[in-house]
Amino acid sequence: MPSIVLGEYYFGIRQSRHRTRYEAWLRRHLPLAEVATVTSATADIYAEIRLKLKQAGTPIPSNDTWIAALCRQHALPVLSNDAHFDVVEGVQRIVF
Repeated sequence: MPSIVLGEYYFGIRQSRHRTRYEAWLRRHLPLAEVATVTSATADIYAEIRLKLKQAGTPIPSNDTWIAALCRQHALPVLSNDAHFDVVEGVQRIVF
């Protein structure tokens, strides 16, 4: 799981009216996941992706660019309904 996704989970959970239930869910499931953290290699890939998308006139949200960079770095697909990931070269999107 990209560390950025984990941050988005924490953000969403903290503002949810179901906070207690979602915190319990995350506590149960987080130990099953390996958290992919941002490194200098990730930052390099991020910059490459962001520049290519800007030049093509197809920018995507910044956090999604970071997620795409981590997925490309670790050769992992991104699990998302967001079609804008489809414009990122080298990242496979799985729709759920």
